[in-house]
Amino acid sequence: MPSLSPTVRAFLEESRFAVLATVNADGSPQQTVMWYLLEGEDIVMNTARGRKKDRNLVRDARVSICVEDGYRYVALAGPVSLDDDHATSQEDIRRLAVRYHGEEEAARMVADDFGSQSRVTIRMRIASADVRGFEG
Repeated sequence: MPSLSPTVRAFLEESRFAVLATVNADGSPQQTVMWYLLEGEDIVMNTARGRKKDRNLVRDARVSICVEDGYRYVALAGPVSLDDDHATSQEDIRRLAVRYHGEEEAARMVADDFGSQSRVTIRMRIASADVRGFEG
């Protein structure tokens, strides 16, 4: 498992979006812009059950994500685990909504949208990292 420098961790902890790549049944890539949270050596994401990425991950748990800022980027890859426990997945989507929109808007989003959805948490263990643009 790669060790991420404090500078790269700080970059990933800023409010940015990740592009998640999964593998379609025919072997072609599928990409989705995602909210994410760096938690130790894991990346936590969340999606509604039944979406293309969810179906792909049930079949093939290999993923990569890329988080960029112009020519600076961090590309991470690793296996995922899926957790569709209602309480866990709802708490994780709430935490992600707070990260991107703050407490008040997150509470509204959970009440109006996410709370009634069947959701799944995607937890990627970071197995490799390609880091560019952080020199000097």
